[in-house]
Amino acid sequence: MLDLLLRDVRALTMTGERPRANTVGVLHGRIVGVDDEVAGLAAHQVVDGDGAVLIPGFADAHNHMVWYGLSLAELDLSVCRTPEELYDTVAARAAGLPADGWVIGSGYDDFVLGGHPDRAALDSAGGGRPVWLKHRSAHMCVVSSAILAQAGVLDGSATVPKGGVIARDDDGAPTGLLAEQAQQLVDALVKPYPVEELVAAIERAARVYVTEGLTHVTEAGIGGGWIGHSPAEAAAYQLARQRGLLPLRVELMPASEVLHPVHEDAFGLDLGLRSGFGDDFLRIGPMKIFTDGALSSRTAAVTEPFCGHGGDGVLGDDPEVLRARMLAAHRGGWRIAAHAIGDRAIDLTLDVLEQAQRELPRPDVRHRIEHAAMVRPDQLERMVALGVVPVPQARFLYEIGDTMAEAIGEHRVPWLYRHKSFVDAGLRVPGSSDRPCVSAGAPLLGIRSMLERTTKAGAVLSPDESVDAEEALRAYTTHSAYAAHQENERGRIAAGAFADLVLLDDDPTTVPSSRIGDLEVLATFVAGRAVHGDRFKQE
Repeated sequence: MLDLLLRDVRALTMTGERPRANTVGVLHGRIVGVDDEVAGLAAHQVVDGDGAVLIPGFADAHNHMVWYGLSLAELDLSVCRTPEELYDTVAARAAGLPADGWVIGSGYDDFVLGGHPDRAALDSAGGGRPVWLKHRSAHMCVVSSAILAQAGVLDGSATVPKGGVIARDDDGAPTGLLAEQAQQLVDALVKPYPVEELVAAIERAARVYVTEGLTHVTEAGIGGGWIGHSPAEAAAYQLARQRGLLPLRVELMPASEVLHPVHEDAFGLDLGLRSGFGDDFLRIGPMKIFTDGALSSRTAAVTEPFCGHGGDGVLGDDPEVLRARMLAAHRGGWRIAAHAIGDRAIDLTLDVLEQAQRELPRPDVRHRIEHAAMVRPDQLERMVALGVVPVPQARFLYEIGDTMAEAIGEHRVPWLYRHKSFVDAGLRVPGSSDRPCVSAGAPLLGIRSMLERTTKAGAVLSPDESVDAEEALRAYTTHSAYAAHQENERGRIAAGAFADLVLLDDDPTTVPSSRIGDLEVLATFVAGRAVHGDRFKQE
């Protein structure tokens, strides 16, 4: 007897053999067949889809789940349209805090505000309290004088980590803006977060994710560096799962800073763990390595200076340090997830990956370039030769595309967050959000941006890089599974695959693109169990 039978559905199977189906059978958390293979079988639970569209569960190949969950308990600054509105928001929160209480907010956009928040204004709005406001890109933050003093910036005792920038005014005084690795100066004052706080953040994020049809996410950096929250961050995920608070599958990327050398040319986690360790619900993925910053903060490492000033960004560390780190990861059996946004950082990453494969070939390893935001045509050819998986975020085009285009200039916009060029070359592009670096990271919104490539101001950036709806859907299903070496486990509706499924009220491959983001997620199933959609949950 089946555990679950879904009938009267319009299933998009994402397989070539049988692209459409009307009935799907599930046993022990996996799909056992479709249509005539299961139609006559009895089941403990029968779900009538009433013609709704069934697709494989969405997967976000690059997100920050803990960070997003934490942000849900912080001030939401993405709604602020003027500096005054932001300062009023800070003042309102400060009024309810003790004299030493921290005011923490996330998601402010300097493009919308007309500039970064003013340190003196934050001192006033916060009543002298520590104020920590995180930029929407996560590559910058603005802090008040109280935090600068605690961090040793005001008296000059602070040591700025390599790859970090402390912004200063014309008189040399710190403005409160900290970029890239300089954010570790604040992190040192608040981290590590208690494990119970991280578990609560995971639960908050998970509740949102399943309502959007997400059944798998990759957590892009835990445990160390400015992106991690605690050396025990993986333990928080394990605890959340044990308590039944993790209703979807998660792949964890350890930050390179949390790994240690096991001998002179290899990195490892304690007990020799590396990529692939874990089970069907929680596993270790690639090693996350930062090679540069971001376009919106003009800290991405580019070969030609940004427009408006002569800066060409920053690398995450000395080039030879980054080279040694990536080579050691490759030799140690890790998949590499290199954060590389600017074309100079991508050059460095490809150079190292070529050297790594030359010295120790690892066929089909599927090293990744996270974001791959500015890819020149010559770099595209090298990526294909190396079998690299690019992991861009199409939703950035809508949310911060205007800022990015202004920073790099019209002549480089064709390189920006490519998609069709990757696909035409034979690369598989997974879908991802980089949430909370976007304020709205739902997969259906990402699919819409893959089709339209429209900014908030209405500009269309490199329309030739648009893909059709079916390819966009593959990005969030089969291609995301491929990026994790799990294409035989998930991302399709076929016998043997995980029964991770999403029921939608209409077909995202046939409705107008303007409607895709508004489609309703009727139900989300993980391992054949409804984790969203009350009427589909078993008693």
